[in-house]
Amino acid sequence: MPQPEISYFCVMEESNRQKKISGVLQKDLALLLQELLRNNGQTGILISVSKVLTTVDLSLAKVYVSVFPSEKANTMVSELNLLKPKIKHQIAQLTKNQLRKMPDLAFYNDDSLEYIDQIEKAAKGEDNPIKNPELLDKRKKS
Repeated sequence: MPQPEISYFCVMEESNRQKKISGVLQKDLALLLQELLRNNGQTGILISVSKVLTTVDLSLAKVYVSVFPSEKANTMVSELNLLKPKIKHQIAQLTKNQLRKMPDLAFYNDDSLEYIDQIEKAAKGEDNPIKNPELLDKRKKS
């Protein structure tokens, strides 16, 4: 019989240490990602770090980013995942006095704003999901 997969993110409530590290990473990543966008000359794109979740052993950090415009979100997340070593090094330099070991980073698209926008349109009656249930896509788990 196959063993069930254990998730290190949802087993129990986050400890204070996890919350502190997530907060430090979120603040520093937000500043770094905005700077990377400015330095690469990509105008018209807004990126924000909406949430950072760290594992219990503090070895991995899931970074959820919101990208505006949402059409560029998937390409931006894939580029961030390609630049992970560089980003990890720069964040490690910023947090060297606060963290002993820098967790590995994994970037994910946070599409919650887009999902909320679809719900608001449906509630206003612009697109009625009762008449056409295919208007609201199922949320993707990441």
